[in-house]
Amino acid sequence: MTDSASNHGPPSAEFYKAFQDNYQAVGKVMQDFAAGHGNLSFDPMSLNRVWVEWLGAMAKEPEKVIEASMRFWQDAMTLYQQSALQFLGGGPAQPVIAEAPGDRRFRHEHWVAQPAFAAIKQSYLLASKWLRDVVADVEGLDEKTARKVEFFTERLIDAMSPTNFAATNPAVLERVKATDGANLAQGLRNLLRDLDAGDGRLRIRMTDAAAFELGKNVAVTPGQVIYQNRLFQLIQYAPAADTVFKRPLLIVPPWINKFYILDLQPENSLLRWLVEQGHTVFVISWVNPDGSYRDTGFDDYVKTGLLVAIDAVGAATGEADLNVIGYCIGGTLLAITLAYMRAKGDTRIQSATFLTTLLDFSEPGDLGVFTDEASIAALEQQMASEGFLEGAAMAGTFNLMRANDLIWSFYINNYLLGNDSRPFDLLYWNADSTRMPLAMHSWYLRKLYLNNALVAGHVEIDGVAIDLSRIDIPACFVSTVDDHIAPWRSTYAGARKLGGSVKFILGGSGHIAGIVNPPQANKYGYRTTAKLPDDCQAWADEAPVKVGSWWPEWQRWIRRKAGKPTPARIPGDGALAVIEPAPGSYVRVRSDAR
Repeated sequence: MTDSASNHGPPSAEFYKAFQDNYQAVGKVMQDFAAGHGNLSFDPMSLNRVWVEWLGAMAKEPEKVIEASMRFWQDAMTLYQQSALQFLGGGPAQPVIAEAPGDRRFRHEHWVAQPAFAAIKQSYLLASKWLRDVVADVEGLDEKTARKVEFFTERLIDAMSPTNFAATNPAVLERVKATDGANLAQGLRNLLRDLDAGDGRLRIRMTDAAAFELGKNVAVTPGQVIYQNRLFQLIQYAPAADTVFKRPLLIVPPWINKFYILDLQPENSLLRWLVEQGHTVFVISWVNPDGSYRDTGFDDYVKTGLLVAIDAVGAATGEADLNVIGYCIGGTLLAITLAYMRAKGDTRIQSATFLTTLLDFSEPGDLGVFTDEASIAALEQQMASEGFLEGAAMAGTFNLMRANDLIWSFYINNYLLGNDSRPFDLLYWNADSTRMPLAMHSWYLRKLYLNNALVAGHVEIDGVAIDLSRIDIPACFVSTVDDHIAPWRSTYAGARKLGGSVKFILGGSGHIAGIVNPPQANKYGYRTTAKLPDDCQAWADEAPVKVGSWWPEWQRWIRRKAGKPTPARIPGDGALAVIEPAPGSYVRVRSDAR
């Protein structure tokens, strides 16, 4: 260590030079290792470059590090004094620092009652605060780099939690004592099993997949596949009453994952609930593509996907008009298709509902971390060999955004506590990932996330310019306040780009739980108005909060657009014959099949 790093003065230029040299030496070791181990990528996000840029910027303002370090050492000394008094028999003291409300990692009573664990926890929280202070608002970094530094600093903080280590997790130590260490032996067996399942990459098992079977105890709403092509199957659900609304309802789920998130169990199935409300419900079940779909583009999802599905709904019901719901990227597809249809003079869609849908990608939330030029180029290189992005890669990205809930909690449960995974339908669905065709995924990331071309008017489908302002039909946007995939402020901005009347509903919770929120649960609440001022926060502050699920609110909106009662339609009784029972065969194709 240099003298300048060991005294109390500001870090010198020599210190930063030595730090950078050591960092680059580590990078060289990793590159040499990767060169001898096939095609493994140890830096797909170009983090080496990011951290070097951050280090260079930090060297220009050492006072930031000094101030953060002084605060850290002052708090650390206070913690040391309190801990020493507690170890000598003093009573509990006011904590120097406390975890954020809702942080479930430190629920065990020893984190408060035992001085050693209280000191470990607070030391970790102080170090975490120091790291956040050091990386926040660094002058000289572009916005993308700064966001990436902050995001991956948070992931580092998550990884270094004392709850993730056997020796500093009181719950694990209790289990070791109770089982004479058998939990660690079982945890090792679980770890080796998951490494084998991932072909050498750790694929943490989140649930007991053997406990579920599609069509038996998940995705059980009665229906029939009545159309299919290379890109999708179309399911028509059986009616629940003798009469239905005249205008059918088509649902466009995302192809990033499978449609049955909307049909997990009867008590929380949106599809079943919509049928019970009197809708003739159709849903698109997208294909899980293999390498033969390499050149399938976004244009294909419009022309061979949604437009063909609309034709099929008309053939099955004899109705010229329909209402459509799009979820996540399915909503983005719906908006682009609607603008395309309007440009062609096609007015069959009479209303559109967008669930957690981004149209304006200027502020895409945490996903923006993964969509700079270097990251997209790395993904394209990764997809080039097989023609698709493996489903586990996309799932891993989403899991990383909520690492404590979707990675580390299972790491502790499976490997440190040695528990078996418990059956959980939502996690079964979460692990049932889908692949992304190279051409479509590259276009989507570059056009929308990287260049925000949709709101800029720089998107064309089959030579037709896409203008969102031409969408003049009634629309409803449903977003959720804690959505980390489609932030509600960004969906709000996109909603204001349409040319017709827009109802905006802001529900509680996140991207999944806030949408799959049945009325009987009476959870979360929501806000809604039919006017969208420029300032989204002012809208949220002024919109009245209502109790319960947004589902009935949406039903009151859609029923005025659904038409008069008509005799119920039985799948297969129209112009399209039954192919097979729901949920169909396309949804059964798993990305992790070996």
